[in-house]
Amino acid sequence: MGYRELTPIQELTFPHILAGKDLLATAETGSGKTSACGIPLVQRIDPNLKAIQALILVPTRELALQYTEEIGRIAQHLQVVPFAVYGGFDMGVQKAKLQDVVHILVATPGRLIDFLYSGKISLSDVQTFVLDEADEMLKEGFLEDIEFVFSCLIHQHQTLLFSATMPADINRLADKYLNGPIRVRLNEQQIAPQSLKHRFQFVAQDARLSTLQDKMDGDTITQAIIFCNSRLNAERLYLKLKDRHPKVDMVHGGMEQQKRSSVIRRLRNRQVRFMIATDLAGRGLDFTHVSHVINYDFPRSPITYTHRTGRAGRMGREGTAVTLVTHRDLGPVKRLITANGLSPDWIGREPDYAHQGTRKRSSRRNRPRHRSHRVPKKA
Repeated sequence: MGYRELTPIQELTFPHILAGKDLLATAETGSGKTSACGIPLVQRIDPNLKAIQALILVPTRELALQYTEEIGRIAQHLQVVPFAVYGGFDMGVQKAKLQDVVHILVATPGRLIDFLYSGKISLSDVQTFVLDEADEMLKEGFLEDIEFVFSCLIHQHQTLLFSATMPADINRLADKYLNGPIRVRLNEQQIAPQSLKHRFQFVAQDARLSTLQDKMDGDTITQAIIFCNSRLNAERLYLKLKDRHPKVDMVHGGMEQQKRSSVIRRLRNRQVRFMIATDLAGRGLDFTHVSHVINYDFPRSPITYTHRTGRAGRMGREGTAVTLVTHRDLGPVKRLITANGLSPDWIGREPDYAHQGTRKRSSRRNRPRHRSHRVPKKA
């Protein structure tokens, strides 16, 4: 696979995973967590046992497919078979494959539970349960599903919990279900890739589109993911850009799985230069050639910013995150810079934080009330 050196998260986790110990690991996004889990996991599989021996739970279909592809590459010279089950795809086809040989099952919570309820899957031979992107799954409301899966694993097994951040809920989950876990924490104060440049640009609300187009017209961007906060915003931006930029495409959760997978595959094959995306693409996915992440819509939280911008600057590669900031974003951007410990590079003038939020806003409560003088309807 071309690996020459272990990343820090791999170096610190391999011995414990191979020894069968429970593990709670946090590291910056793009640090090699998938292989940190996948390489020793493949090593522990017995190919002669025709049963699911490892279960990996992930929050999204895209991450399930990526995980399966990565494990497939790791196991290409072994008789270890990975497979993914996820929603939005024919359950009958997945059921047929599960009746064949599957050693490592990667699943999203909903589809896994569908199979568990139907009795079409057995977890009795699972020796390792992996919960990846655990903080995202809790944020998305999967706690009840996760606890149900734990309740199905009543035999002794190893549990590996990987997360980019460590909120209190993750610690509570670990205390409840992990047995004396080894705790590995890397870059607690720097959860974004350190090879990533953080650039911000203060623009008027109605100048965002022209500012974005100027950047797209330049030659410094190899590939970019342009993030919007909603499907509607992504679709509107795509319609404004697609005629001017032929290598632009779009992905969001409202699209059919086949189309989503096609767009991501084309991005990885460098057939797409600019991918407009919602936060569906902001978690766990690895894009080798993405040089820039552009926040067209300001991210809703510091954690969202971390995972969006982590699509560039992965595995030590250089990357640039550009965030467009309007007047209404001045409060959030100040909190973001403080929360994530960023050293921002402002393109153009840096805004005056001191006066942010001082504009008076009219509201219904402050407006004088006037009775309506509408003419009553006739009976």
